[in-house]
Amino acid sequence: MKLKDSNILLLGAAGGIGRHLAAGLLERGANLGLNGFTQDELHNLREFLSDAPPNFFTVAADISRQEDRQKCLDAMLDNYGGIDILINLAGINAFTTFESQSAESIEKIINVNTLAPMLMSHAVLPHMLARKKGQIVNVGSTFGSIGFPCFTAYSTSKFALRGFSQSLRRELADSGIQVTYIAPRAVHTPLNSPAVYEMAREIKMNFDEPEFVADELRKAIDAGRKEEYIGFPESLFARINGILPGMVDHSLKHQVPAMRRHAQKDAG
Repeated sequence: MKLKDSNILLLGAAGGIGRHLAAGLLERGANLGLNGFTQDELHNLREFLSDAPPNFFTVAADISRQEDRQKCLDAMLDNYGGIDILINLAGINAFTTFESQSAESIEKIINVNTLAPMLMSHAVLPHMLARKKGQIVNVGSTFGSIGFPCFTAYSTSKFALRGFSQSLRRELADSGIQVTYIAPRAVHTPLNSPAVYEMAREIKMNFDEPEFVADELRKAIDAGRKEEYIGFPESLFARINGILPGMVDHSLKHQVPAMRRHAQKDAG
């Protein structure tokens, strides 16, 4: 699907990756509806995009709420008359041991990272099916292929998002609607706490810059790819984990004490 003149709803546009993705899509002539959780986030986003083409609007909405998801969809219909591409980028994280994580935090991660993309896709699907074209893009993580210690709820949410993407893609195979799943590795964004970076330095975890990830996302969306894993060797480990999970168990086993030690800093 060509990006020029496409009507795109980007959820999570105010984050580190989202703002760079928004800028790249605007440069290629897309019409954007940009979602963030708060007006303050969107104010900063509009400042960031001050030199970009002006063909966008912003909508503050908590996408874990049904009325706010409908608000996003209604805004797309009011401004552009339809939606060609939905990008489910919004997400939250928590670096903590599972026994230390609150029930409220676990529930929120599943609601934002898994249920919200599923239900937003459910909301836009009738409009796409009526036109027999469209694209649903779900942004996951390599942690959605590799269950990572001290990110248990987050990994679970992304595993589920990957399964949803695969199932929906197969269901819509003859519909004219594409479903794309994109899995970056760790990214330098405000989503990560200082303890995450301390742990990452100790276990030598690789990070990408948000500008690079945003550009890779844009290229995968424009090409209509089914799946895209960003970053090597993490993309290889994701494949290995699907075939030989015991090998990954052994590889991570020696890193778990360091992960737990740093995770307890966040828990405290």
